[in-house]
Amino acid sequence: MATFGNLSDRLAETFKNLRTKGKLSAADVDGTVREIRRALLDADVALDVVKDFTGKVRERALGDEVSKALNPAQQVVRIVNEELVEILGGQQRRLEFAKKPPTIIMLAGLQGAGKTTLAGKLAKWLAKDGHTPVLVAADLQRPNAVTQLQVVGQQAGVAVFAPEPGNGVGNPVQVARDGVKFAQQKMHDVVIVDTAGRLGVDADMMKQASDIRAAIGPDEVLFVIDAMIGQDAVATARAFQDGVDFTGVVLTKLDGDARGGAALSVASITGRPIMFASTGEGLDDFEPFHPDRMASRILDLGDILTLIEQAQGAFDEDEARKMAEKFSTDTFTLDDFLGQMQQLRNMGSIKKMMSMLPGAGAMKQQLENFDEREIVRTEAIIQSMTKAERTTPKLLNGSRRLRIARGAGSTVTEVNQLVQRFEQAAKMMKTVAKGGMPNIPGMGPMAGAGLGGNRGKQQPKKKGSKSGNPAKRAAENAALASGEKPAGAVTAGGTGFGLGGSKPVAGKAGGPTEDEMAALQKMLGR
Repeated sequence: MATFGNLSDRLAETFKNLRTKGKLSAADVDGTVREIRRALLDADVALDVVKDFTGKVRERALGDEVSKALNPAQQVVRIVNEELVEILGGQQRRLEFAKKPPTIIMLAGLQGAGKTTLAGKLAKWLAKDGHTPVLVAADLQRPNAVTQLQVVGQQAGVAVFAPEPGNGVGNPVQVARDGVKFAQQKMHDVVIVDTAGRLGVDADMMKQASDIRAAIGPDEVLFVIDAMIGQDAVATARAFQDGVDFTGVVLTKLDGDARGGAALSVASITGRPIMFASTGEGLDDFEPFHPDRMASRILDLGDILTLIEQAQGAFDEDEARKMAEKFSTDTFTLDDFLGQMQQLRNMGSIKKMMSMLPGAGAMKQQLENFDEREIVRTEAIIQSMTKAERTTPKLLNGSRRLRIARGAGSTVTEVNQLVQRFEQAAKMMKTVAKGGMPNIPGMGPMAGAGLGGNRGKQQPKKKGSKSGNPAKRAAENAALASGEKPAGAVTAGGTGFGLGGSKPVAGKAGGPTEDEMAALQKMLGR
């Protein structure tokens, strides 16, 4: 995540220095804690939080759990991870829905924090979960706030209640109250009230937000905070807690380049959990906040669970089953390949998905250089093919590839590379579908892994003469075919070089004949 990128780099560098040490002294621990303190302060984490955090890390790092550990460096990383989870809120907190609908959710925060866009993101996320939310436009101060909420609601595919034009006209408290009644009449089970913000904390804003809360009695009050505002995040959170009070926090703009560490302080200082995170400008760039997963991302330990959840949301189970059958029966086509890539694109940014893998920090340069438009170019190439060409790639001769390249605005080389990637992918997936291990390009087959259905079975050695003399080889093969033993053949009972077996005896099975011995003696001059 871009906001915590610098903090992740600093912590990763600190822990890398620990891994070279077999045993940690008190000086090593103090040096590590000092570097962690500097990294947190540089990331704008509140001073009180930093002191408390580093104090706990130092105390635990000097204890028995590290000194008696087989790998002290890993133990310190585990301690930092656990303490980081604590300052981020400990456990995930979910929305609490009213026993009798509608559930009322009120959004509060400073102007520019992204409340209006977040209202649409939250509504869309709830709609995917089977709810029927309605957005209430109670921000009547900011210019065009009502219009913006209507546009966002249309994009999210949810209803919007906006009886007043805004721009300073209308009573926000009355609009919020009427919005709840509208939801009850139209059978909406969730009401999301977008309230006004200001450029700074002031008494008028707090009074208005407090009056709206008193009028509608919300089940959840979410404090929306910009992750990039620095140390002001702490002061703003305290002011809202005193003036309005809130039940949870939503972090926005986590994809920004600011230090963003102040966002880590909010949960610890206010005692209110971070419930959601906004990770981009799109309406789908929104996810529930998991303290343990965020801590893992900050420490570059990856976030595989979120990646799996995104994949489950984007990929259809029935479609996946059909694909598995196509792989195993060798009927996987370029049309199927295109469908798989389009589903991958539906998961969101490839860069974001790659950043959730453990150790992604070491691939930062490669991730930055990755071109998201590569999938679009691939789609264009496949869509420039005829139905027959997609079904049977063997039809793609030189002239057809040239036509496809021109139609897709690419080169023949790119078409060739795509076909090669498709063939490799189809071959690998067919192997996996049959229970084997794929031969990954550039790595060779997996050690100890059989392919296809022949695991554990040795292929029989091909019988036949190995003589370098063509005439002799033909004679020996003919003798084998007739069931006879070729002249001069050695029986079993020796090593691969004919050594270590029983001593051959003239005239006996396995030994030379009398004529052969006489010929051998004559050759040796005896």
